[in-house]
Amino acid sequence: MKKLWVALLGVAIVLCVYSVKAQGGTIIVYSCMEQFRNDRMQAELEKQFPDKEVIVMYVPTAKAAAKISVEKEQTDADIIIDMETAYMEKIKEQLAPSAQYSKLDYVDDAKTKDDRYVIWNRQAGSIIVNHSVLDKYDLPTPHTYEDLLDPAYQGLIAMPDPKSSGTGYFFLKNLVNVLGEEEAFAYIDRLADNIKQFSESGSGPVKLLVQGEIAIGLGLTFQGVSEYNEGNDLEMLTPEYGSPYSMTGAALIKGNENDEEVLEVYQYLINEYLVIDKEYDSPEQILKKQNNYIENYPKNIRYADMQGIEDLQEKERLLAKWKY
Repeated sequence: MKKLWVALLGVAIVLCVYSVKAQGGTIIVYSCMEQFRNDRMQAELEKQFPDKEVIVMYVPTAKAAAKISVEKEQTDADIIIDMETAYMEKIKEQLAPSAQYSKLDYVDDAKTKDDRYVIWNRQAGSIIVNHSVLDKYDLPTPHTYEDLLDPAYQGLIAMPDPKSSGTGYFFLKNLVNVLGEEEAFAYIDRLADNIKQFSESGSGPVKLLVQGEIAIGLGLTFQGVSEYNEGNDLEMLTPEYGSPYSMTGAALIKGNENDEEVLEVYQYLINEYLVIDKEYDSPEQILKKQNNYIENYPKNIRYADMQGIEDLQEKERLLAKWKY
């Protein structure tokens, strides 16, 4: 019965949003960000635009892309935030040219070649270790992917499953880029002997690290730093090939390019709020001048070769070879 009520409540919320949208005047932002970041963005939008009704809706990346692809200009969304660039490429025919509204100075690898979206975020990974668990088993700190193959770490490592996690995929894609496809998959086969869990979500390894169930996790740097700042004995190590990552973007849905109200909100998001998000919530570098107010976040991170990370066909081809 409880599940039924939750489902009915979800339907009611969606219907309410559609109803408000149909009346006009409401600006809907689809966001693929974590809820705490959405909450901050909603609060800032309400302060910035007290006379506008702007609703931030969390919609997972794949679902948002599917909805926009099917509904086209009839979608209830006006703006999309933090969608992986691979999916941006997939739906770009439903996006309005809008990169010209960006006034920020991006680092070279965060400049888009398409004028239909701008980069919103870089999600980057590290080898994250729990020193308490390493000390418990009297094990050394690993610093390279090769180190992770040591049989002493058997059952003490976790990695996100690339089939269900974008984090897992960018680790795999970087290995393919650096080692070549055949050698990369051979490496994964050897690493699997030491893996306790290929987690369904990108946050899985960090959760296992905090619980003390593993000593080493391939995970998101910002999650590791967050847990370290909560008092957990973690360390974030950049792999020898650099920190692997994927990019996300922000875009204006086609049909809104002449709507001054939507354009005003969109320009605020990509020129002002994006800076706030980088400073306080997601500090991986995408701008040439970018401040970071998150305590203990690694500085001068060396990023990995992620060529082709936005290619969905390549992703599907590589994941077809994944057997874990």
